[in-house]
Amino acid sequence: MDYVLYALSAILILAGIAGCILPILPGPLLGLAGLFLLYFTSAHPFSITFIVIYAVLTIVVTLLDYIIPIYGTRRFHGSKYGIWGSTIGLLAGMFFPPFGFIVGPLLGAYLGELLTGRGWKVALKSATGSFVGFLTGTGIKLILTISMGYYYIKSII
Repeated sequence: MDYVLYALSAILILAGIAGCILPILPGPLLGLAGLFLLYFTSAHPFSITFIVIYAVLTIVVTLLDYIIPIYGTRRFHGSKYGIWGSTIGLLAGMFFPPFGFIVGPLLGAYLGELLTGRGWKVALKSATGSFVGFLTGTGIKLILTISMGYYYIKSII
């Protein structure tokens, strides 16, 4: 039974890492599920405190992933149209992987700001903020989920 749990855990952690880049998958949550399955192996590599800490980190990172792009857009003087454009661009970008995930929010924020009539310079600045926020959120999710992968590898070696 341990081998099944090890295999499922590995699949979930790898899917979690992929989910940090693909917005359709909840990356950190999948990685946490992988660690949780690993907890039930006979080796019992982690304490319950370890799992709880990673659960809290997962919740915090997931919340930050929604807040950081909005903050980035606002920090760069974007409007709610830029934020909505960025969100719509992210969803549309899913149909054009892998670059759609990057270009979609950037183009969406730009077009959203242009709709307000604020000019191309302000639109470009808002799009840059959205892009920086997206990259920051993705980076934080990747760091957390890769650390989960590290502990998985450490526990099976």
